[in-house]
Amino acid sequence: MKVIICGAGQVGWQIARHLSGERNDVTVVDSNPDLVRRATDTLDVQGLAGFASYPDVLDKAGANDADMIIAATYSDEVNMVTCQVAHSVFAIPRKIARLRSQSYLEAIYSDLYRRDHMPIDVVISPEQEVAEAALKRLSAPAAFDTETFLDGRVQMLGLTLEEDCPVVNTPLRQLTDLFSTLQAVVVGVRRKGTLFAPEPADQLFVNDEIYVFTALDDISRTLEVFGKTQKKQDRVLLIGGGNVGLMVAQKLETSAHRIRTKIVEQSRQVAEKAAESLERTIVLHGDGLDAAMLTEAGIDRTDAVLAVTDDDKVNLLAAVRAKSRGCPMTVALINDPTLVPLMGPLGIDAYINPRATTVSSILRHIRHGRVRDVYSIGDAEAEIIEAEVLSTSPIAGRQVRDIDFPEGVLIGAILKGDKVLKPKGGTRIEEGDVIAMFAMAKDVPEVERLLQVSIDFF
Repeated sequence: MKVIICGAGQVGWQIARHLSGERNDVTVVDSNPDLVRRATDTLDVQGLAGFASYPDVLDKAGANDADMIIAATYSDEVNMVTCQVAHSVFAIPRKIARLRSQSYLEAIYSDLYRRDHMPIDVVISPEQEVAEAALKRLSAPAAFDTETFLDGRVQMLGLTLEEDCPVVNTPLRQLTDLFSTLQAVVVGVRRKGTLFAPEPADQLFVNDEIYVFTALDDISRTLEVFGKTQKKQDRVLLIGGGNVGLMVAQKLETSAHRIRTKIVEQSRQVAEKAAESLERTIVLHGDGLDAAMLTEAGIDRTDAVLAVTDDDKVNLLAAVRAKSRGCPMTVALINDPTLVPLMGPLGIDAYINPRATTVSSILRHIRHGRVRDVYSIGDAEAEIIEAEVLSTSPIAGRQVRDIDFPEGVLIGAILKGDKVLKPKGGTRIEEGDVIAMFAMAKDVPEVERLLQVSIDFF
């Protein structure tokens, strides 16, 4: 597949890294020559310095025979015009644009992106993705990472194992025997900074970070098995009332479980805008790092703090300050993945990586064939892929034990009709089944081959 990626920032670079690693023909375009050089020096991609919306630049990038264009520059308008030029001049079949401005994302204006208007096939909003991720973190406060799969019937939980975990030093194979009715599967383990797919004989140790699939009905029991408890989040404090904070607050206001929400925002102008846009949320103007302001916001009665400013270091410090004042759960928005290892020593419970959520969202729309969902793990170290099994797939009609999966791949759950199954050696994979699997980044191309998905993409 020939893909043009416009924008070589964090998201563009990460998408290029994924696609070039899977032997796609990738060209990166950016107005900053240094970013283009970084991409061409570190990845197997072609690069072009220039303005992505200019027809002559897209022509040089190979737009005449491109299969897809991904517009992920820092400008919404450049991304929109790029897609328009890609459609009108070069007839590129698939166009994806990242848009930040909420005005462009209003549902009442969705007709704007019709093929005969502004032809964008998929619109990605980083703020919306981050807001959704924040809500998922709140729904599973014991987890540092979480995502739902198989039509919301299965949840992936990222859990850090502590001293009081009942199953520490227990081989995974034995866990299956001890909890035979529990629909939970450990698909990934990060130990001392290294992520891997575990073998049945592997044991779990204190400080391991595990990724476990569990059926929705078994979440409480799964958390109990791994030494965690589920708590309700009734009072939430947001540090930062910008686009992300505002969108999180709006979603909390409309959630079924009524949550009392407050926002602390340092900029008076931003705080006033947030106050005008919200109905039930209390907006306070002040510094989220200030102890007196946190007291005024009722930090001692708050169940969770989400630090979602546009400054990673402020978010980290705000989360630490909130934790020191007795808040049981803190979540920080972290753009720079090199800061993530500080989370444990600082006592921060969970983080949201806007880049990872945006990358996951874009990958969801560019994976081949019947792939229904993709979720990026860590710093693009692994993916969770949800896909429908085709009749042409090499795995159709075979038992799990007979499928030659790479060692970095594990099936977490299977949806047969309307029934979720825990995968076992004798489980037969059939056409129409939907499977959710964990795959290390290097094994993703082999997973796609096993799914036999490249034939029917376009």
